[in-house]
Amino acid sequence: MLDYDAQARDYDATRGGAPRAEAAAEALLGLLPPGTRTLLDLGCGTGIVTARLARPGLRVFGADSSYGMAARAAERGVPVILASGTRLPVRTAALDAVGAVWLLHLLRAPGAVEALVAEAARVLRPGGAFVTTVDKDAAHDVGSDIDAVLAPHLTPAPADASADVTAYAAAAGLRPYAGAAFTGHGQGRTPRQAAADLLAGRFASRVGPRGVTAAQLAAELAALPDPDRPRADPGYRVLAFARA
Repeated sequence: MLDYDAQARDYDATRGGAPRAEAAAEALLGLLPPGTRTLLDLGCGTGIVTARLARPGLRVFGADSSYGMAARAAERGVPVILASGTRLPVRTAALDAVGAVWLLHLLRAPGAVEALVAEAARVLRPGGAFVTTVDKDAAHDVGSDIDAVLAPHLTPAPADASADVTAYAAAAGLRPYAGAAFTGHGQGRTPRQAAADLLAGRFASRVGPRGVTAAQLAAELAALPDPDRPRADPGYRVLAFARA
């Protein structure tokens, strides 16, 4: 996995920057119940999305387990706490909403996603909302030649599969009530970028080379036609769950 402390300074430039962040913030805000006054953004990273969630009457703050990422969020003016999403220093039933954008797919340890969903449910007041992206890695399969090369090496059980997240939510007393989709602007990779991302560990949650080394798989990607032409942007899914 990536060293997020080391990646914090340059992270946004490799992830679509402001256009992607604005699309994510708009999708999340559109799913919040009327009257939402407090929102915690779990795994807020550099705060590039979190900072775009602030609205009059809505208090927004973030949480991240990486000091480097939390420091970048603070530089953006985001009130942030250094904490794991599975163990929050927040009172039970204290918040109106909890968001998790591009986070669950990274939680590969057994039980980690289930624990985070349960913790989000714990800190929500009755009627509060948990809003999260699901099937994140699958969104990058846009039917391109890059996807064809990576297909034999994909992780068989993604951590953020929508059916699994929905089941964890139900067990924690959360019911689904809405969904949305948005475009991952600037995330349409070129073959050359895909090769570099693979070697840098940016595909760790999605790809595990089988029968070849990472370097061999990267070379296969870089050898594709039009290696500097971006393929289509992914389309992300967001689900919203209400606390009973």
